[in-house]
Amino acid sequence: MSKTTDRPSDSRGGIRFDRVSVAYPGSTDTVALDSLDLTVAPGEVMALLGPSGSGKTTALRAVAGFVRPTAGRVLLGDRDVTDLPPHRRGIGMVVQQYALFPHMRVADNVAFGMRAQKVPKKEIPGRVAEALDLTGMSAYAERYPRELSGGQQQRVAIARALAIRPGVLLLDEPLSALDARLRSDMLAELARLHRELPDVSILYVTHDQIEALTLADRIAVMDRARLQDVGTPQDLYRRPRTEFTASFVGNANLLPVTVGPAARDTVSFGRTELTVPTRGAAAGATATLCVRPHLVGLGDGPNSLTGEVAEVQWRGATHRLHVDVDGHRLKADLRELRRPPAPGERVTVHFTPDDAVLLTAGVSADG
Repeated sequence: MSKTTDRPSDSRGGIRFDRVSVAYPGSTDTVALDSLDLTVAPGEVMALLGPSGSGKTTALRAVAGFVRPTAGRVLLGDRDVTDLPPHRRGIGMVVQQYALFPHMRVADNVAFGMRAQKVPKKEIPGRVAEALDLTGMSAYAERYPRELSGGQQQRVAIARALAIRPGVLLLDEPLSALDARLRSDMLAELARLHRELPDVSILYVTHDQIEALTLADRIAVMDRARLQDVGTPQDLYRRPRTEFTASFVGNANLLPVTVGPAARDTVSFGRTELTVPTRGAAAGATATLCVRPHLVGLGDGPNSLTGEVAEVQWRGATHRLHVDVDGHRLKADLRELRRPPAPGERVTVHFTPDDAVLLTAGVSADG
């Protein structure tokens, strides 16, 4: 491990994972994080998105100092903090359980971190007021946590993290305990906070793709302890590079195809020839075609496919059709239909060439 000096860390230069690996103590088989190479720029919101056990929370805990890398370095700005204890890193952290002290009023909860960091007593009241104002909780300073709703408690937890004026804010599934309405409201609040605190780098761990797409400047997609892909939400959604990214960042139809002759921009799906951008893929290669459900239309059109309706789901403003085509299930999200087709009915669906993305083997993420 590299040497560090024991002084508070200035983390305002962002976060750098330099090939960070974490293995469980005493085990040579269980790797929780495998050679993560990733940079979070100053002021950027980076979402770590992936299923349970993908390594995303381990990565966040490595930044916080709660787990020690078995290899690699963690840098905040230009400082190597791999060996620094958590309280010397100058980081704010919010977890899903809120972790408020029930016997303390809101103002005291918010002040707790500053007292632990030995902030001068005369500065604390003003910084508490500033943090509560920033999170819209000024009117609740004298209440106890039990007197607050779940969303209000989470705002207090965020205020406590911001009161220490961190250069890096770590958010570990902060909205998972909230209901759908509160989650939506808190996403809007977090987006506002980001606008008001443009110098704070945020690392946001979630398994919820909507949260990641809504809040993040970039998303790092994790699976099986490794970084699978990284890019802007728009890039990962519209032009995913791997099947895992396509299926985890939004819903996707993934169809097995064979690339047609060179320069024709065609693929074969079963016995049907489809026109899609092949982008130089080798003729005869096997690949996967990704088409988002909302880009699939009902009726004849370019790239038409005919199959049997297996299921119809009403979703308020939309209907989702599940259509069996040549042994594969195709999803189509359509504006609410006055007379949706019934299960067992044969229908034709279509999608335009530019709405399809060809995924070929051998694509890897670059950190």
